[in-house]
Amino acid sequence: MKLEKKRIVFMGTPHYAEAILATLIEAEDMDVVLVVTQPDRPVGRRKVLTPPPAKVLAEAHGIEVLQPLRLSEEGSIEAITVANPDFIVVAAFGQLLPPSVLAIAPCINLHASLLPKYRGASPVQQSLLNGDDKTGVTSMLMDEGLDTGDMLLKKEYVIPCDMRIHALMAQLTEDACVLTLETLRVFETITPVPQNDAEATYCKKIRRSDGEVDGSDAELLYRKYRAFEGWPGIFVANGTKLDEVTLLETEGTHTPFEILGFENEAVIVGCGKGSIRIGTLQPSGKKVMSARAYCVGRRLNVGHTLF
Repeated sequence: MKLEKKRIVFMGTPHYAEAILATLIEAEDMDVVLVVTQPDRPVGRRKVLTPPPAKVLAEAHGIEVLQPLRLSEEGSIEAITVANPDFIVVAAFGQLLPPSVLAIAPCINLHASLLPKYRGASPVQQSLLNGDDKTGVTSMLMDEGLDTGDMLLKKEYVIPCDMRIHALMAQLTEDACVLTLETLRVFETITPVPQNDAEATYCKKIRRSDGEVDGSDAELLYRKYRAFEGWPGIFVANGTKLDEVTLLETEGTHTPFEILGFENEAVIVGCGKGSIRIGTLQPSGKKVMSARAYCVGRRLNVGHTLF
């Protein structure tokens, strides 16, 4: 007996989307017939025009790719309609879907939060910034709003207290892949649950300026360190970046960035509330160095302020 495959139009752009797309491609009961993703963008200092990960994967498997700047562009909606999908699966696509697309087939979004908490652009970072004990992925039926549609299934994850954004994103990506197939395979048996708008929270797109820290609170500084790993990182007002940061305690009172001691190549500093250990520092425009070397070069000792 021939296996009846579900026809899938996939919409997504970054690595999170690429992993979900790979799961759909590999599934024997799914047939990805079209991938819609963002246009190629200039990347890096040399502004090299680079295709999004979802496009690279789709082309490697001979799947048609559509890259509209806006879905309203001529031919975009027609191409999705002609693909005749059973489902439109969306993951970090970067655009709201117009009613004309929503009407083609059930549009299912894989959002990396436990909705209605953290609708918007940076849900994983926000869970770390708020010091949440758990997060997860929600599959939802899309409507015209921003992450406002009825919820289908959820997969929760308890966040280790020292986990940073890259590891958490990897875990949620893995969970989203599992949840995607589970949702599609039992879709007809799921009773969609409306979100309680009164419980909704929104999170904005991360800007570089969000990474600045002032040493007033060790726990808040450490949360930023966890949330902003890679980019934008954390840095002080003069541009010096902090890395290899460990939260030591949260209650003591100190002068912000007061040097309390040294531990091998690291420096222990106080904050207005609490204290941290810093392993490496990178002054603006210079190379990364151990925190001890930074202090030695500036003749900073216990009792001095680091910045």
